[in-house]
Amino acid sequence: MSRPTADLTNKAMMERCIRLSEEAVRQGEFPFAAIICRGDDVLVEATNRVRQDKDVSRHAEMVALSEAQNLLGSSNLNDCTLYSNVEPCPMCAFMIRETRIKRVVFSLKSPFMGGFSRWDILSDKTLSSRMPEMFASPPEVIGGLLPDDAARVWRRWNPIGWCVIRVRGIFSRA
Repeated sequence: MSRPTADLTNKAMMERCIRLSEEAVRQGEFPFAAIICRGDDVLVEATNRVRQDKDVSRHAEMVALSEAQNLLGSSNLNDCTLYSNVEPCPMCAFMIRETRIKRVVFSLKSPFMGGFSRWDILSDKTLSSRMPEMFASPPEVIGGLLPDDAARVWRRWNPIGWCVIRVRGIFSRA
């Protein structure tokens, strides 16, 4: 895929992911969403299901990864891209690494809880060099795509909550 085509695909998929995060709010969840694609083809879409399933492990990324593995009949997602409106947390980052996702694209950074900007799981080469049976090479990571659009959903969800999130440095646009 050429760079301009990849950029257009990334933008279109992130716009779709951000719209999906609005659906999470309508379902009574926090506005987290994830999409897994192969090229331009969407394989799965997922929102947070923590409240719905009463299970703290049901992050949007975890739900999407699980559904993609079931759909493909394999735990190897090495030709897939994961889009998330917020940087994946460490729990999700480990699952991303174990499923060998090729690319991760997200909007809002999470300097407090992120599996890339804070804990460096997504780009940690030691995981793959010491445990190549479990972890592939780090995925390509593109952060900060359409952060204002993603932030707008959070702000509409709960303006006061969004202010607290920003002040505490939990999420950032840059």
